[in-house]
Amino acid sequence: GSYSKGMPVGGLKEADSIGGVKVFHAGTAFDGDTVVTSGGRVLGVTGWGDDFHQARERAYGAVEKVTFENAFHRKDIGEKALKYL
Repeated sequence: GSYSKGMPVGGLKEADSIGGVKVFHAGTAFDGDTVVTSGGRVLGVTGWGDDFHQARERAYGAVEKVTFENAFHRKDIGEKALKYL
């Protein structure tokens, strides 16, 4: 399906300020000084830490800070790995 474009993206500074987190832009653009959605996968959020649990917790903590209209994210990243830890 199609994705909404031009929706302001909030919470990026808050997400990026979490230690052990990097927010990568993919489907974003600028509208003046504002970061907006430009379709598809908007962002990739990566977390790292002393162990898998900490890295995953940081990444999902950052994801919760990001907001834009009709935003959604997967909640199952790393679930299979958790079975083996």
